[in-house]
Amino acid sequence: VQLQASGGGLVQAGGSLRLSCAASGRTFSSLVMAWFRQAPGKECEFVAAIRWSGRDTSYAESVRGRFTISRANAKSTVYLQMNILKPEDTAVYYCAADSRNLLARGAGGYDYWGQGTLVTVSS
Repeated sequence: VQLQASGGGLVQAGGSLRLSCAASGRTFSSLVMAWFRQAPGKECEFVAAIRWSGRDTSYAESVRGRFTISRANAKSTVYLQMNILKPEDTAVYYCAADSRNLLARGAGGYDYWGQGTLVTVSS
């Protein structure tokens, strides 16, 4: 599975961004998709995950109510809509995929990773 993330950039606090991750190489609808992020000097942390149906989702408490994960199986793409962004959301965001249907919150639950896209939130 190849994953290509895009949509990062510079935004002011309180603003919004939408990240996209396009998948190829495997039937997209069978994959659990997730977003993780890594801020400078910090460990990689879980942000959100979604099952193939789109009905089962999981969020980190730090982003719940502000971020929304969604997917378009026909386009083999997963999205992360980020609203009310805060400076502490600044990080490189990575999309990840897995075929085991675990909806995992740990990085070990994902076998496939894309390159990161940088999100910078200015105060």
